[in-house]
Amino acid sequence: MKKYNEMVIYHRQQPLFSACFMQKNAMALQVPTIFYIFAKNLQNPMADNSILIRLDGLKLKYEEIGQKLTDPEVIADVKQFVQLTKEYKELEPIVETSDRYRTAVANLAEAKDILANDKDEEMREMARMEISELEPALEKMEEEIKLLLIPKDPQDDKNAILEIRGGTGGDEAAIFAGDLLRMYTKYIESKGWRYEITSFSEGTAGGYKEVVLKVTGQSVYGTLKYESGVHRVQRVPQTETQGRVHTSAASVAVLPEAEEFDVEISMNDIRKDIFCASGPGGQSVNTTYSAIRLTHIPTGIVVQCQDQKSQLKNFDKAFEELRTRIFNLEYSKYLDEIASKRKTMVSTGDRSAKIRTYNYPQGRITDHRINYTIYNLSAFMDGDIQDCIDHLIVAENAERLKESELA
Repeated sequence: MKKYNEMVIYHRQQPLFSACFMQKNAMALQVPTIFYIFAKNLQNPMADNSILIRLDGLKLKYEEIGQKLTDPEVIADVKQFVQLTKEYKELEPIVETSDRYRTAVANLAEAKDILANDKDEEMREMARMEISELEPALEKMEEEIKLLLIPKDPQDDKNAILEIRGGTGGDEAAIFAGDLLRMYTKYIESKGWRYEITSFSEGTAGGYKEVVLKVTGQSVYGTLKYESGVHRVQRVPQTETQGRVHTSAASVAVLPEAEEFDVEISMNDIRKDIFCASGPGGQSVNTTYSAIRLTHIPTGIVVQCQDQKSQLKNFDKAFEELRTRIFNLEYSKYLDEIASKRKTMVSTGDRSAKIRTYNYPQGRITDHRINYTIYNLSAFMDGDIQDCIDHLIVAENAERLKESELA
């Protein structure tokens, strides 16, 4: 304890103080005071740091938005308040990381100064240890910040509409579409998200010709968007008597759910049809006119909902889906543009874009976009798909980083 007190007294007499030293040994001086003295005495080691210069502007914007969010006029304007809240949340991780980075840069500069100028060998050894820890940590933080500074897809935080359609392969394709539905619902449950089936058309031998789900939760679209494309299955169909392996396919489309402020729809442009629902649900579903079909006349988009007994509830759900599909007419142009640059994404209009193969005889899954292959088919079909999605996210981040460096 005596040696510790001597070291603290020694450093109180120096023009520079080690913030890292004080953090590790606690007590003694107040940290804000240390940083103030440190900042005044250093010849601004951060002045030529281009990353910090960019972060300064973002932190200022973050603080300005925070002030606006307390303005009664802004709070009264719902549309502006929602937009500013979204921007504030997007900037939050950047500001938090930049604060950690700024502290690390300052600590590294001071540790190097102590190593160069301090005559106390014990303090010099502490400085060496600090430098060996801080330098790799700074490199890691710089990569993290570079990714955070790349503009993200503004739709990533939204809920999603998940559409699965049986493709080539007849009855087997519909059965496979049902298998994909089971896979995704198990994955959705594992994430703590919620889903509801808004419309479906059952296959004659099981499965689904088409099924549409609404998925709600945190960053749903940003996670599920990698699943858009054609999923191909290779296996012996249930209807096959000769034991031959057939190839079938199902297409998956993932759309960001449009919010109320994203698109305006005139009710004069909508034709509403009411019909009896089909499928399970009892007599109250099958004999009452509760199902809703909405047609947007200008675009020709048709949606329907039949999962509720209430006509009004079916209308609300159908209207939400219609709004999403109209919004995605424009959003698909953006996706088509980035799809030409990134192998992790496929064009929304390209239903022939094969992204993944499920080979049952070999127990193999291969994602063709990133040459990802695993032999764990049963777990994968039980919803354990996160590792594949993580690899796709890493690949896309690398592509985005490369794009930003070339820009």
